[in-house]
Amino acid sequence: MKRTIIVAALMLACAPAAKAQAVLDLSLITCQQLLASDTERQALIGSWMSGYFSASKNLETLDFRYLERNRRVILNYCKTHKSETVMSAMQKNWR
Repeated sequence: MKRTIIVAALMLACAPAAKAQAVLDLSLITCQQLLASDTERQALIGSWMSGYFSASKNLETLDFRYLERNRRVILNYCKTHKSETVMSAMQKNWR
């Protein structure tokens, strides 16, 4: 019994630590952080924001032309407003 407890404790001590899940507060991301992100992360943030603003306007459809247009407009806007949050940039430029 004592040996089993020791073995179990050693196994737990040697087990790799679990990776923590990342939590991202999208209302706090700055334009500079968005611009420094890789393309995949930019697309993820843009998609989430698209859904967020579409839901706020009670829109039930997704027009991919606007998604791409908004992505370009926000990235261009962020280049000259790096300290602004992405949420604020989207509120000013989203269609």
